[in-house]
Amino acid sequence: MKPKDYEIAKILKERLSEVVNLIDFRVFGSRARGDADDLSDMDVFLEVESLDKELKEKISDIVWEVGFENFVVISPLIFTKDEIENSPIRSSPIVKNISKEGIKI
Repeated sequence: MKPKDYEIAKILKERLSEVVNLIDFRVFGSRARGDADDLSDMDVFLEVESLDKELKEKISDIVWEVGFENFVVISPLIFTKDEIENSPIRSSPIVKNISKEGIKI
């Protein structure tokens, strides 16, 4: 991961932590691998305790603001702790890949 991408992810995590209890926060995809170009988005995985419409909107607003401020599109993938632990999503290839290759911030 490039230092600039790490700093953006760190800022995003700090800002999100003000409104939501983050259980896990990881960057994955091309930015995590370090092979992104200037037009690549930043894929972020968020695991939260719980999620309702209002909180999802707050998260979306913060993600957009941090991306706008740093000239990058940030694409969040958000799951609750219950979904990760008790639903079929825990066995999905994307979640397994994020757990293995995602960079924890």
